[in-house]
Amino acid sequence: MLRLLLLALFLVPALAAAQPARYVATNATVYTVDADQPTAEAFAVEDGRFVAVGTEAALTAAYPDWPTLDMDERTVVPGLIDAHAHLMGLGEALLQADLVGTTSPAEIVERLVAFAADLPEGAWVTGRGWDQNDWGGDGAFPTRADLDAAFPDRPVWLGRVDGHAGWANTAALRAAGIDPDAPAPMAPEGGAVLVDDQGRPTGVFVDAAEMLVAEAMPTPDLAYYTEALTRALAETSKYGLTGVHEAGSPLATLPLYRQFAADGRFPIRNYVMITPGEIGAFCDAYPDGIGEDRVIVRSVKVYADGALGSRGAALLADYSDDPGNHGLLFRPDEAVEATVRAAMACGLQVNTHAIGDRANRQVLDAYEAAIAATGGGPGRHRIEHSQILSLDDIARFAAMDIIASVQPTHATSDMPWAGDRLGDDRLKGAYAWRRLLDSGARLALGSDFPVERVDPLLGFHAAVTRQDSDGMPAGGWYGNQVLTRAEALRGFTLDAAYAAFMEDEVGSIAPGKRADFVVFSQDLMTVPLEAILDTEVVATYIDGTPVYEAEDE
Repeated sequence: MLRLLLLALFLVPALAAAQPARYVATNATVYTVDADQPTAEAFAVEDGRFVAVGTEAALTAAYPDWPTLDMDERTVVPGLIDAHAHLMGLGEALLQADLVGTTSPAEIVERLVAFAADLPEGAWVTGRGWDQNDWGGDGAFPTRADLDAAFPDRPVWLGRVDGHAGWANTAALRAAGIDPDAPAPMAPEGGAVLVDDQGRPTGVFVDAAEMLVAEAMPTPDLAYYTEALTRALAETSKYGLTGVHEAGSPLATLPLYRQFAADGRFPIRNYVMITPGEIGAFCDAYPDGIGEDRVIVRSVKVYADGALGSRGAALLADYSDDPGNHGLLFRPDEAVEATVRAAMACGLQVNTHAIGDRANRQVLDAYEAAIAATGGGPGRHRIEHSQILSLDDIARFAAMDIIASVQPTHATSDMPWAGDRLGDDRLKGAYAWRRLLDSGARLALGSDFPVERVDPLLGFHAAVTRQDSDGMPAGGWYGNQVLTRAEALRGFTLDAAYAAFMEDEVGSIAPGKRADFVVFSQDLMTVPLEAILDTEVVATYIDGTPVYEAEDE
């Protein structure tokens, strides 16, 4: 059993402030992710920081009067950091109908009917998580007709699992001012409105076109966002996360985040990326960024293209399963470069979503030009996803110190149909983690939750096996691209911290750093690969204080 003498020190915030925590954690297998001392048996914590790391004998002798925290032969690693996630998006998803894993439009309607029964009369019915690729057949998109019978008068708006397409019923079209019997409205740049054989909207809107419907929805109030954030934060610590990089958040959310932090209700370090339309306003208001303990803001999230599953990822050549379609670039090259230059010029890190090989090349070109023109600002710019790359572009990451922010579970989620979209040749540069790492690039690992599940062990497992949670396929999907366990752990800790300019504070268990760490039920670095997902989080600590402890501990 985990037992800290002076437990009251952690149970009462007032006491924690008056009497700084100090203890020696013992009886553990510690993976430090510190090159100077990769493993240890014990560590000492004082005032929320590691003060010593080493053997149990040495530390108990050095600090004989300190209370001890018996780890009961558990495994300890640095606090895990999800380098690409959507914290508020997770909370909002938890307030909507959960459509993840549905196998047909009929099952979706069944879930929606049950969900709508608890909604106020006339409220929009919202949900997220559908994926037409999971429905069998040819993977065709659904239509509004699939929803209209159950919801003839009530607007329904459903987000695809990746957030890059929305599905509306006829009532939602009418609420948005779209005539369902007339030719579909023109899609904005970077978007597509799917139409039937008569040119009428089918109800599916891709990428930028989603706003044609979404903007008609009632604006949520503060209570809604407060509940969403509360639910999201309750999900993170129990999976061992001590940090997230929030991939795109409007400035309007910052007061709520900062209030939660001030109230002691933010049990995670949130590295927030602002939206590109707010670069000027943010730089004017916060010329040095925001560098608080739990809310850190000094980067911007830019979009280059859509997603592979909805065929919105911008490709250099046509989709193998959709001749004539090569996806969607959100903006022309010169506009992307202008945004990147503006961000770099005011000292922001630039983190750009790019899925397709055309989009990744556009972003690499924009970074190269902007770095030459501005000096690159703070550096450490990132490409979020770095998913499908021309083999010729892989070496450019290391050459410009561009971080590849990748999500291992995207590979295992996409593998049933990615070959249909891309063909065998392009798959050589897709989800190419080993090629990127061997070229000298740095990988920051994440999940993209709620697109994927929050649990970082799913990403760790996918990174080291290239298999899904059922252990398929045997040998891994393009198994030559696996990471070692040490590389995967580093990607979720020290290199994720580096990607947020925080490697001197977090990311490894080393003297002087903040005491963020996770206690696991077993040694995920040595158990058989097939047993990794049996690992459970026993406790999560931030600044040396537990923010989550398993109920049976």
